[in-house]
Amino acid sequence: MAGTTIPRSKTSKQGGFTLVELMVGLLLGMLTVLVISQVLALAEGKKRSVTMGSDAQVNGALSLFTLQSDIQMAGYGATASTDALGCTVTGKFEAAGTPFTFTLAPVIIGDGASDAPDTITVLQGRTSGFSAPMILTEDHPQTTEYFMVASSFGAVAGNMMIAVPKVQGAGTQCALLNITNDTSAVTTTLSATRVPHAAGTSGKWNQSGIFPASGYVSGSYLLNMGSMVLRTYSVNSTHNLSVAELSPTTGATNAQELYPQVVNLQAMYGKDTNNDGVVDTYDTTTPTTNAGWSQVLAIRVAVVARSNQYEKEVVTSNAPQWDVGATSTINGVTTTTCNGASKCIALKVSQLTDWQHYRYKVYDTVIPLRNMLWNS
Repeated sequence: MAGTTIPRSKTSKQGGFTLVELMVGLLLGMLTVLVISQVLALAEGKKRSVTMGSDAQVNGALSLFTLQSDIQMAGYGATASTDALGCTVTGKFEAAGTPFTFTLAPVIIGDGASDAPDTITVLQGRTSGFSAPMILTEDHPQTTEYFMVASSFGAVAGNMMIAVPKVQGAGTQCALLNITNDTSAVTTTLSATRVPHAAGTSGKWNQSGIFPASGYVSGSYLLNMGSMVLRTYSVNSTHNLSVAELSPTTGATNAQELYPQVVNLQAMYGKDTNNDGVVDTYDTTTPTTNAGWSQVLAIRVAVVARSNQYEKEVVTSNAPQWDVGATSTINGVTTTTCNGASKCIALKVSQLTDWQHYRYKVYDTVIPLRNMLWNS
């Protein structure tokens, strides 16, 4: 209505946060963020530990699987005649090459000094067919470039061969050579009773100077190693399981890293000391005689893998333990009682920087030497 005044509403009083309330809110927020950060950091640390522990499991398991696969086939071709075990084999690639030697045995353990990692050398033949010794039917003078044998069954040009003297001793060592086949002459042609090993482009392993001065008498024999495998497993300075392998093609030894964070490798010979076909004792003593090598029927191996995750706290206070069971007879190695009545061997890791701030896993197995068991 005209002339009527509309009353104004009273302005409502508006309140706010006091300084004290703001400070309390900030403090609560900071405490909440701190707790959440600690929980996240702890969860992330646990996640890394679990992940790195899984990596250690994979590296350790693969290392053991690789060793087991190789050792199981060790000695094929080389142990076809057990009286050759322990013979010193001399080899030389090309005339200008440097002679080298190795022991004719399926597996050789290089014992690490002061509990350092061992080395394991594996020798095996690889042929496309059956590998059987070839008996010499006539004497083979040092400079002759072919062997006369009862049967060359399984021999193929390029195959690596080991000549074994009828009677081993000083000056009658074994020799490494390879088969050649030059059909331009009868004496250089591979046949059912002739195994040529002429020097040259296709016979770079055939160096007569490594043969005994008296040659090989009738009754000596050849071991057909095919594309021979001679490789050595070890733990290198950067904590990797590595392998060094002799190349039949080039004569060089080529090294390769296999699996990371492997910090120790230990092995023992399983020996049948009473000739009943059963392993009686385990030790690290490498045989030096044919009779000693004939006793080796198994290899016992332990691999120590380390997590890659550094822990702020001490998580390992003692050396990892290798449980070898309660009934095993262990000679020459210090054992302690563990896990009830079992025997354990301490596996050294104290040489590693900050070793107590890492986690370790031990993988072990007993590997039968199949070819030794079959041939024995």
